[in-house]
Amino acid sequence: MKRRSFLTAGTAATALLGSRAFSAQQPLPAERGDYFLLREYQLNQEQRSATMGYLQTALVPAANRLGVSPVGVFEVAVGHTGNVYVLLPSPNLELLVNLDLHLEQDAAYNKAAQPWLRATSAQPAFLRIRSELMRAFPSRPGVVKPKTNGGKRVFELRTYESPSQAEHERKVRMFESGEYDIFVSAGFQPVFYGDMRIGERMPQLTYMLAFESFAERDRLWASFGNSAAWQKLSHEQRFAYDNIVNNIDNVLLTPAGYSQI
Repeated sequence: MKRRSFLTAGTAATALLGSRAFSAQQPLPAERGDYFLLREYQLNQEQRSATMGYLQTALVPAANRLGVSPVGVFEVAVGHTGNVYVLLPSPNLELLVNLDLHLEQDAAYNKAAQPWLRATSAQPAFLRIRSELMRAFPSRPGVVKPKTNGGKRVFELRTYESPSQAEHERKVRMFESGEYDIFVSAGFQPVFYGDMRIGERMPQLTYMLAFESFAERDRLWASFGNSAAWQKLSHEQRFAYDNIVNNIDNVLLTPAGYSQI
């Protein structure tokens, strides 16, 4: 990759996101918060093994060398079970926007990734890759690694879509006004909260919760819905609008053995 091409791509992305450029070594100011790149690798069963090997031996180590850490790798537990989600957090927006350009300059990555990168149309490595870029909620920057008792954790990735920017912002304020604390009081383990900056079906927000088991998940959601604090917050006049959220998607995930979250 020629330097001129790299700078052109970086400048265009910076203009799109309304931020000045930063190098991979220069973190964004602390008040800007963290950013999250979430990738969904859409796979058939024949592609799963090669992609999981690529993520473990090439992408995750290379991302760590760039300072992207911890990297979460999650397999879908219910539904499209061939798909894999990868969460890449960083305080450096420019690094995430230009991640693939940085990877091209990593010799160790290119060596480890060759079988996956050079897959042919006759035997493609994936069906599609869907990417979303999020900014952390101001009061909840970064990723919180969940506690575990040694068992295999369960994660829930939830996406809330709103019909307008104003109602999206109202839902974000609802989190800031007490919904975070109700989650924690109910026993949830929040991993991250992200406000979508580039993605499909905007405006939307996405967050992730961790559980010790599917049974614990069901029990905690029941506790949350019945809690007096949630009933009070959800009935406050400032949040009592029709369709503040008009669609909710949730995906249940389990971590790969090499996932850092």
